[in-house]
Amino acid sequence: MINLLLCGNNKVFDGALTELISITNTTKENINCYIFTMDVSRIKPDYIPINDEQVNFLNKVVQSKNENNKVIKIDVTDLYENEFGHGKNENAYCTPYTLLRLLADLVPEIPEKILYLDIDMMVAKDISELYNIDISEYEYAAVREKYGSIFIRPDYINAGMLLLNMKKIKETKLLEKARNLIKKRKLIFADQDAIFWSTSKKLLLPRKYNEQSKFNRKDTVICHFCKRLMLRPYPHTENFKQWQIDDIHRELKCYAFDKDLNEYINLKNEYELQNTIQ
Repeated sequence: MINLLLCGNNKVFDGALTELISITNTTKENINCYIFTMDVSRIKPDYIPINDEQVNFLNKVVQSKNENNKVIKIDVTDLYENEFGHGKNENAYCTPYTLLRLLADLVPEIPEKILYLDIDMMVAKDISELYNIDISEYEYAAVREKYGSIFIRPDYINAGMLLLNMKKIKETKLLEKARNLIKKRKLIFADQDAIFWSTSKKLLLPRKYNEQSKFNRKDTVICHFCKRLMLRPYPHTENFKQWQIDDIHRELKCYAFDKDLNEYINLKNEYELQNTIQ
């Protein structure tokens, strides 16, 4: 069994659908996917939970590949409000949903080992290769952050992929320390900074497990469609996600996931038709 953790509101549906398609198309082991979500519409009207119709459809999709696969929604609104509500980092560089991974040790359903993935990732190879890495002596395994490892510290991580050893994390209180840091200080990269500066022992992995810049490498296991700094024709950032298919073709020259994305188009149409009829 491979345990996964995703986080987000109802707008992550396209990311979750594309990502889970890519995972179930490449991975033979059973997949147990938890989705942390919450209602913080007090901040913005569209900060509402991923809804049951979306989760049920995701569950239907993953079970069409393997009847033992599951998608499980966990509403952590109360936990979030208790830990982070109206806090210093609630309006950080990204949405407050990025903070939800920091609550994993407070949710009883979460198993001792779980793979956290950002919603803007696609899987090119069987993730059991990653999941089965021995992290018994580490709090987590991660890949260096492309820019942070240059400008912050050589071992600075990208928290978009975290292979979490929850047993060790509870022993060292990593996430508890990270939450306390979030409460006390305004951090540039809130969740990522909090995890990095609270770490006791981590395992650094090769970039193929969280490829942040090259979208057609043959050894890539997980491809991360994160924000990139571009110098030409002038310095700027670009942020194309996998479900923006025309953009990743035109701008990123990425065709590696076309089979998965064609399946996504058909399934998204099916979902929209199903909900129009209802």
